[in-house]
Amino acid sequence: MRALKIAATGMAAQQMRVETISNNLANMSTTGYNTRRAEFADLHYQQQSRAGTINALGGTVLPTGVQLGLGVRPAAVTVQLAQGALSQTGGDLDIAIDGNGFFEVTLPSGQGAFTRDGALKRSGDGLIVTSDGFAVAPEITIPTDARSLSINADGEVYAYFTDTPEAELLGQFDLVGFTNPKGLEAMGGNLFLETEASGQPLAGTPGRDGLGTLRQGYLEDSSVDAVREVTELIEAQRGYELNAKVISAADQMLGATTQVR
Repeated sequence: MRALKIAATGMAAQQMRVETISNNLANMSTTGYNTRRAEFADLHYQQQSRAGTINALGGTVLPTGVQLGLGVRPAAVTVQLAQGALSQTGGDLDIAIDGNGFFEVTLPSGQGAFTRDGALKRSGDGLIVTSDGFAVAPEITIPTDARSLSINADGEVYAYFTDTPEAELLGQFDLVGFTNPKGLEAMGGNLFLETEASGQPLAGTPGRDGLGTLRQGYLEDSSVDAVREVTELIEAQRGYELNAKVISAADQMLGATTQVR
């Protein structure tokens, strides 16, 4: 009976949807996190009689035919790119991206990765790094005797010293854009990797070429809408229960068949 296998694919799909929603809710406080959405597509169809073929009985053309679907399959889990709210922290190295773009960081392997998490830190050598210790590109080192830092909207980093009234320019942050940012591969730790689907990274100055600007003393909140996620969780749960009822109904039908004498 096809209904058993069809309902099983439906239950697996709703389980995947619940897992995606669960991950969203778990990251509702993660800096720069964007909501994920599970997307599905129907499986192929068994063509018992094709539309447009000639009816053997009367020689007429069948207007619709008989097509029996075989269930559902996962199609994608896509990132819903949206600007999260900016929360003021007051930290010198807390930098939010207001608009499009990513910071580029250098992994220990030398490979580049990308993030919107602007909760940056200062290493023991004065290098500006992420919370996991990955250097932000281009590398900027803060002198040990710097009294404070100032980062403007264009990404220029200035240091102030006790013995000099004028600020010293230490460097400038770049932002990186992609033709298809939804094609980036999430690797955890708020980091993404370039893929063939995302296209090559296009580095530029903040505020130019469609890239966002930087806001010092702010962090970008997660874009997860908790109310919407809980609503979708209820829908997924009900969908799972309905598919389970189909399996139960198919089992009863098979039981009735075996009892026929």
